[in-house]
Amino acid sequence: MRLDIYLTEKGFFQSRSKAKSAIENKTVKINGVVADKPSLDIEGEPQVEVTQKERFVSRAGEKLFHALEEFNISVNGLTVLDIGASTGGFTDCVLQQGAKRVFALDVGVAQLDNGLRNDNRVTVMENVNARYIGKSDFHTEIDMIVMDVSFISQTLIYSACADILSAGKYMITLIKPQFEAGKKHIGKGGIVKDKDGKILKEILEKIDLSSEACGFKRIGFTNSPIEGGDGNREYLALFQRKE
Repeated sequence: MRLDIYLTEKGFFQSRSKAKSAIENKTVKINGVVADKPSLDIEGEPQVEVTQKERFVSRAGEKLFHALEEFNISVNGLTVLDIGASTGGFTDCVLQQGAKRVFALDVGVAQLDNGLRNDNRVTVMENVNARYIGKSDFHTEIDMIVMDVSFISQTLIYSACADILSAGKYMITLIKPQFEAGKKHIGKGGIVKDKDGKILKEILEKIDLSSEACGFKRIGFTNSPIEGGDGNREYLALFQRKE
């Protein structure tokens, strides 16, 4: 039996997503040895030690939690649109922080954690391209947007976000340099080498130009507390819809 399934069935975690996240963060020991693969084959009844249980269904939740604290943003009572929801780290985070409702949108399918999928506060929007959504796709007011997208520049989604959010409302995005920098800046293993910060400066200039053109102003920026799964440094930005 796979380790992530074993841990879930034995009650160490509420879902496979949380078990997988804990294993990847090296907080699970099997017979005294740190496990690093969710697919590890488990036989019999091994000794299991969980050194630190995950708060969210994926590591992404920790990134957003850091941003909410850093930017002093409350989501309590808000209706939030999560673009690029994937497993649901951002969705889980805002729900735990008091969000009233979350629209979990992703271009993929069958990725969202089952616990979130079955939560009546969550509206699942799968197989949806965020570039082509608008205010009319929602039957209620969206108070805030959180975004974590891959294999596309987030700047291509700003226009849709501007149509959805009214003046004064906030948007928090996770900036992944490997999807914002040109191919010439991406090295071996998809890692962006940016020792002098020039690439990040170029990325922020592009983001600021694009967001301003769509009616946003970037009013906050912080480093992600943890790296991306591929080892790239990541960042979080806070935008406000202009009047």
